[in-house]
Amino acid sequence: MFLNVFSRKVEQPNENIPVDRQEPKAAGPKIGLALGGGAARGWAHIGVLRTLEKAGIRPDVIAGTSMGALAGGAWAANRLDQLEEFANSLTKRRMFGFMDWRIGGNGLISGGRLAKLLELNFGESLIEDLPVKYAAIATELSSGHEIWLTRGNLIQAMRASYALPGIFTPIKIGGRWLADGALVNPIPVSAARALGARVVIAVNLHSDVFGKGTVIQDSGPAIEPEEAPLPAPATKPRNLFGNVFGLPRLRVQTPSDGPRGISAVMMDAFNITQDRISRSRLAGDPPDVMISPRLGGIGLFEFYRAEDSIKAGEEAAERALADIAEALATLSA
Repeated sequence: MFLNVFSRKVEQPNENIPVDRQEPKAAGPKIGLALGGGAARGWAHIGVLRTLEKAGIRPDVIAGTSMGALAGGAWAANRLDQLEEFANSLTKRRMFGFMDWRIGGNGLISGGRLAKLLELNFGESLIEDLPVKYAAIATELSSGHEIWLTRGNLIQAMRASYALPGIFTPIKIGGRWLADGALVNPIPVSAARALGARVVIAVNLHSDVFGKGTVIQDSGPAIEPEEAPLPAPATKPRNLFGNVFGLPRLRVQTPSDGPRGISAVMMDAFNITQDRISRSRLAGDPPDVMISPRLGGIGLFEFYRAEDSIKAGEEAAERALADIAEALATLSA
């Protein structure tokens, strides 16, 4: 299925044209995109890129984390049409078909099936050959270093950037074991600036999820009037992994007043972590324009809801066009 979508021959850049810019552009500030991570919500990047293209806004620099690295790499390699077709073709059943489960090891999914299809269709595309500057953000597991993959095999760089710990197997590049870049830099504004962008447009996929989190300074057990004890409710099976990837339901006995299933707890923890890290990084290096798709109703692994995510990305980008125009005009003066 994925192969059918990405079956057309990869266009190679003209060797006689400098790889850093194959099409001359009018003078103006270099535009950078910082595409954030967010698992299934990352399909929103497709809508953002489409809207920017229609408005005549083409980036000179793309820095992406996780799904941002995938979408940004597809755009840079002129494969966004095919990626969108693939995203819209996904269903729960098709998603399950791409998951090569493994027991033990360092990830629930090896990622080999997806990687093979990407490699067959992108070929041996090199980051150096892309018509724009590109960086995929990853995390070195042994040291916690933030790694900017700016050269070498494009597919390997994207795989390392979206290798969510515990879900996908880490990727070894240049002697380093790398995992999801969202662990250290969920929205890589800093990378886009370092690569030469004068105007940075960031896409935050988590602003509609935990964007208003705060600190509760005084909390403890509630004091309630004593009442006659009620019969203890019978425990019932709770869904363990059923809401991740749309998998068959595996149930365990848990108290009815306890936390949600393990998959929901994992996803909530990931959402909270990404929100806090994003806000911290953005406070130190804010973008010139922020695009914030409304994705709170889309789960991290609901990849089959690409149409909703892409539409949310389009709408958010349209809302930001006036701010982008103002930023470009100001920095062009």
